[in-house]
Amino acid sequence: MGLILDSDYIVASERRGHSILQILEQVEAAFGKVELGISVITAAELTLGAYRAQDAARQQRRLAFIDRLCKDVPVYPVTLQIARMVGRLEGELANQGLALPFEDLAIGVTALHLGFDVATRNVKHFALIPGLNVVTI
Repeated sequence: MGLILDSDYIVASERRGHSILQILEQVEAAFGKVELGISVITAAELTLGAYRAQDAARQQRRLAFIDRLCKDVPVYPVTLQIARMVGRLEGELANQGLALPFEDLAIGVTALHLGFDVATRNVKHFALIPGLNVVTI
């Protein structure tokens, strides 16, 4: 089993002052030793949050956190195959009158493509992705 960590879980942990090591320990305590990763889209979302910080010190702290995360946890790219799955699912959902933020769709499809679960606090969005197993921490 593997887990893709969603942005909202990482942001909530960072705001509580948790280090990357503490986050990894929390995941291991909840799920045992599992293969972990983030989507490159998560790195983009976290970077956006850093640059929206209200002051330079907070921005630098967040950027250092992101750098450490990306060194300690594998970052999975959006491949052409993932991009095509995202487009297909976004179209299918739209035909059903449903909308899902592109970022969540790309993160969820990355997990699905890898055969991983997604660990999130945002079950509502990720539950719309057929075949994706969603877990909370």
